[in-house]
Amino acid sequence: MNGASPLNVESGTYKSGYYISLFGAALILLWIGIFKFTPTEAAAIKPLVENHFLTFFVYKIASAQTVSNAIGVIEIIIALLLVFSVKFASLKKYAGIGMIVTFLVTLSYLFTTPGIWKIVDGVPITDFFILKDLMLLGFGLMIVQNNK
Repeated sequence: MNGASPLNVESGTYKSGYYISLFGAALILLWIGIFKFTPTEAAAIKPLVENHFLTFFVYKIASAQTVSNAIGVIEIIIALLLVFSVKFASLKKYAGIGMIVTFLVTLSYLFTTPGIWKIVDGVPITDFFILKDLMLLGFGLMIVQNNK
């Protein structure tokens, strides 16, 4: 070993990885946030939202499209916080907290939505689209910890 610490946050590789992750997360959140404004996505997320113990009631007070739009706005705000945290470091903490809350909720849909798990050829599978949130949750935790 060359004596370098296991996590050298000053290295070019670390910084490149960090910014690729940051802008990648922002792109994913922005893109999905924009898609929430479509009727297709509003219908697609309804089974997830209506079967969750924290969000089951929202369709009693708002339409499927309004709920989807609100979620989209939250995702877009988190994406913008990530992007602007590059220039304004104080925003990083808020972006990280937003990511943690968002992705904890979306990952919990894997346990609250009936029929989301299936067995295919003996292998349990789910909506793999939701599984990307595991990595994004981890990145949110890193951002909150590295709040400099």
